[in-house]
Amino acid sequence: MRLVLAGWAAAIALAATSAAAQRYPDKPVRFIAPYAPGGATDLLTRTLAQKLTESLGQTVVPDNRPGAGGNVGAEIAAKSLPDGYTILLAPVSPMAINVTLYGKKLPFNPEKDFAPITLVAKVPLVIVVNLGVPAKTLQEFIALVKSRPGKMTYGSSGNGSSNHMTGAMLMSAAHLDMVHVPYKGGGPGMVALLGGEIDMMVAQIPSSRQLHMAGKVRALAISGAKRSASLPDVPTMMEAGLPGFEATSWYCVVAPAGTPKPIIDRLNAEIVKALNTPEMRQRLADDGAEVESSTPAELARFVHSEIAKWAKAVKDSGARID
Repeated sequence: MRLVLAGWAAAIALAATSAAAQRYPDKPVRFIAPYAPGGATDLLTRTLAQKLTESLGQTVVPDNRPGAGGNVGAEIAAKSLPDGYTILLAPVSPMAINVTLYGKKLPFNPEKDFAPITLVAKVPLVIVVNLGVPAKTLQEFIALVKSRPGKMTYGSSGNGSSNHMTGAMLMSAAHLDMVHVPYKGGGPGMVALLGGEIDMMVAQIPSSRQLHMAGKVRALAISGAKRSASLPDVPTMMEAGLPGFEATSWYCVVAPAGTPKPIIDRLNAEIVKALNTPEMRQRLADDGAEVESSTPAELARFVHSEIAKWAKAVKDSGARID
């Protein structure tokens, strides 16, 4: 009798889930950005939210939840109801870097607590300094830092962010001694750089490109393997004298684990369609990002490989939560 009742309960639950998926979405969708307004994660979240609002027929609301290198927003998403009404624009940090950097302190498991939807974009980072720093090239900056060990500062969008890790990799590769200053996103970090609170910022191109072009900050090098079309005058780290140095940030969209597959498939289709419009591709390219979508299964494999890749980078760089 109990088995029969359990079977009926399962069938009813499945039917209810199927019906909910068919109606989806019938109310606004929350789209969490785990960094503060003004940074690259925030800008990408808002751009995608606008496109999804148009295609889904319901408002997709950006929700900034900064803190702990993206962990605060990611944890909120992981613990939300798996009904498709909470999704996360997840950067590389909470999905890959923080697994090693935070270890057992990480309050979620990127591979178990999220349902992958799609990869979104890859973007290199840029080393920028405030105009009070006299260095005009990366090598001049390295020489300046070495002449002032422990006296100069670099900012990032938070502990465990790709900005933080890239900065730590630079410290290790060039044998530099600088003080790391974490902020709750790229936006606050750039404000601090403009105000002279920090000497250097490892920034995302979207949050720094216009400032560099306006002559308000000075970009010294790009962390990608090739120059960015949006900053063609800025050399790569390798061109600037650090052979083999490459670090690329990326973004994906995930939902809480257990979100029904029909909803995941619908979100995947709508996001991929939005990403592949000429308008969206050009908009992201202008900000130095390369669109790269995926299936949910492909994203799962990618995240798994990135966790291993960044684990080595964290250990080799000696980076730690400070």
